[in-house]
Amino acid sequence: MTVTGARALAGALIVACVLLVGPSASNGAHIAGPLPAGAPEEAVPNRVMTWNICNPCKGSGQNAGRAAEIAAYAPQVIGLQEACVGDVERIRDHLQYRYGLVYHVKYGSVLRNWSRCGGVPWRPGGFGQAILSAAPMTGHVNVEYPDGGSEDRGYMAVTTLVDGRPVRVFNTHLAQRRQESVRMKQTGVLAKAVAQYDRTIVLGDFNAVPESAELDGMWDLFTDADPSCGPSTDGPCEPTTDWRSKFDYIFLRGFTSLAQDVHLTPYSDHDLVQADLRRA
Repeated sequence: MTVTGARALAGALIVACVLLVGPSASNGAHIAGPLPAGAPEEAVPNRVMTWNICNPCKGSGQNAGRAAEIAAYAPQVIGLQEACVGDVERIRDHLQYRYGLVYHVKYGSVLRNWSRCGGVPWRPGGFGQAILSAAPMTGHVNVEYPDGGSEDRGYMAVTTLVDGRPVRVFNTHLAQRRQESVRMKQTGVLAKAVAQYDRTIVLGDFNAVPESAELDGMWDLFTDADPSCGPSTDGPCEPTTDWRSKFDYIFLRGFTSLAQDVHLTPYSDHDLVQADLRRA
């Protein structure tokens, strides 16, 4: 090949790479797609979200869609359950490079599982919880419940900012349905941990409806971000799952809820739950 031909080939390859990859993302600019219509352009300081993304429910490769769902509301703090580390990394990248939303992340993995999360057999991906926050996080802890039931379960906690004030944020996923006695033990562990904080938010999938006995300890300490929802069986609690039960909670202590919304999503069998808060 002549020198001229080599240069022409190199130039063509460079152009092809630019077309495939897009402009450099080193400055955090958007590289693909506009924000969803009406979405905030930066994180909303008093907004929090909980979402069981149910990996690998309904297959994988849906992280761009999950990021778009989150970007539509741009919460300050996001608690994810049933989350593989690799999926959270990709969701976080989409949020930054497609939508300009930059989040810190901490993980609460409770197991490493190749069949769930991929990776190589000798280094399988972490699976469990994750917290994303637009503000830095400190005091990260990750605790496995002594009895996880049919699968390892636990909670994680960080200190970060909501509505401009430091708050201890917990994120948990309790044992699967029909394991009430296990969840009772788990909420006992969780309630002991959260009771020492006057300003606390607990996000998570509790796998229990509001009137369940295993949630009594939580109701003693917290209110739900859905102001009409409580432990009474006649409370009009908005469902948060495909089977139209409320399993997902934003428990509040030291905050009041201005509004809670539940958003149906094709990317999980749990709905996305977000709330705007105000310091009590």
